[in-house]
Amino acid sequence: MAPTGRHSSPAEHAFSPHDAVMGAAARRLGRRRFLTVTAAAAALAFSTNLPARGAVAARERTARITKDPFTLGVASGDPLPDSVLLWTRLAPEPFLEDGGMGTERVAVEWEVALDDYFAGVLFRGTADAHAEYAHSVHVDVTGLTPGTEYYYRFRTGSWISPTGRTRTAPRPGSDASALRLAAVACQAYQDGYYTVLGHVAEDDVDVVFHLGDYLYEYAVNPAGGERRYTDVTLPDVFNRETMTLADYRLRYSLYKTDKDLQAAHHAHPFVVSWDDHETENNYAGSIPENEVPPAEFLLRRAAAYRAYWENQPLRTAQLPQGPDARLYRRLHWGTLAQFDILDTRQYRSDQAYDDRPHAPGPESDDPARTMTGAAQEKWLIDGWRDSTALWNVMPQQVCFSQRKFDVTADAALSMDAWDGYRASRDRVVAGAKAAGVDNWLILTGDVHVAYAFDVKDDFDDPASTTLGTEVTCTSVASGRDGVEQPANWDTYMRANPHMKFYNGKRGYVRVELGLRAAHLDFRTVSAISTPGAAVTTAASFVTEAGAPGLKPA
Repeated sequence: MAPTGRHSSPAEHAFSPHDAVMGAAARRLGRRRFLTVTAAAAALAFSTNLPARGAVAARERTARITKDPFTLGVASGDPLPDSVLLWTRLAPEPFLEDGGMGTERVAVEWEVALDDYFAGVLFRGTADAHAEYAHSVHVDVTGLTPGTEYYYRFRTGSWISPTGRTRTAPRPGSDASALRLAAVACQAYQDGYYTVLGHVAEDDVDVVFHLGDYLYEYAVNPAGGERRYTDVTLPDVFNRETMTLADYRLRYSLYKTDKDLQAAHHAHPFVVSWDDHETENNYAGSIPENEVPPAEFLLRRAAAYRAYWENQPLRTAQLPQGPDARLYRRLHWGTLAQFDILDTRQYRSDQAYDDRPHAPGPESDDPARTMTGAAQEKWLIDGWRDSTALWNVMPQQVCFSQRKFDVTADAALSMDAWDGYRASRDRVVAGAKAAGVDNWLILTGDVHVAYAFDVKDDFDDPASTTLGTEVTCTSVASGRDGVEQPANWDTYMRANPHMKFYNGKRGYVRVELGLRAAHLDFRTVSAISTPGAAVTTAASFVTEAGAPGLKPA
């Protein structure tokens, strides 16, 4: 039988997932690392697997947990007007492949209250944590009041989790007047401390959008890379590239033991989407970065997607089926904002010109090329046609606006960004114009720097109509400390007149959406090579409702 939750109130919709057989991707394993995967691990990752039967009742097993199982914290995500997804994962020994939990099923209780003392618990229930899902728990709590702040926690045996705070979205169709969000991306553990996320935890925002590269597949040495002030020696299981389901699960365990990351999750609901490094650098659809057969790569992608879902506050609708997962989805904040969260990795065409910077040409401008795939593109444009929101926000991964690398007539562009998929971008722009999207805001990650762009009808004509605004949120840690003004700052600013801001420090973007304007703050820290740096506002902009275009605040 599939995993189910036993609930004592109508609030719980516990997950009941099942997996599809991998097919061709499971027929071959080419790399030596894949050949070392045990049959049991392969079965867990890629074939139809059902939770174990005939074992001791889950409640009886909680007594065997002798160490705190909530080492990875708690999280909430994808707030709806009457529901929010709650997450935790049991791992008393987070650096062991099984998290120290073995293969047993464990009952986990959950509670939701209006206060962090839990004096009056409004909703409670029980869900089972299954080994087949790395003892993760995903609870979709329904029946909540729109526009309300809640506190939640989990319990198993005598162990109680940290308390998380979350909130629901406003009532559908209600005239919400304001929303404050934070956008973050790119948190390579080995590049430095998550000081940025500590500041996000303390910021007064309603929701955090994580725009990708939550995880990096690269090896982390025993010293933790640049984390020289951490008095921890990491086991060798991290000092290798992630390839298998066990590898990806362990890497999430490493990342999620970070206290600043935990604090951000405990303080705010997250809306997450992946980019490339959650699987492999610059992959495109079923095509890997290197010369690996697609069937073999899909085996790896299935492992990465499965571990991603297990470790994020995502609903059952996002549960992967083998190497496929429906991650693009839509959320609303009353009539103030519609959020169309994109997946720009899973369905894209292979990068043109061997993924090297290149001037536009027949290969990159082939009309058949797509960044989103046809189904997602149609979903996006249809959603705009039906939108009644004042602000149409498009959280996604790679630079949408044109970004020339020099001032020459045949300047090179990034073939991994939308510049390498110009026909696809043109179709999206045409769809936005046809739908009458007046207040279009694009949130972007990926590039490890902060940009602010006016989205132009014709990027080669500075006088053309401004259609919207794009902000890239720089990185949490990737790229190490960075510099405020990169060496190519002057070249980029001259080559791209629609680029209104460029900063190379680590940080995040805070966006406040209102009825008259959106206010954008680029928040940066001086360093992440040592912990504890203060946060400052590097620049602020406004874009007025009904009058697209960035203006200094």
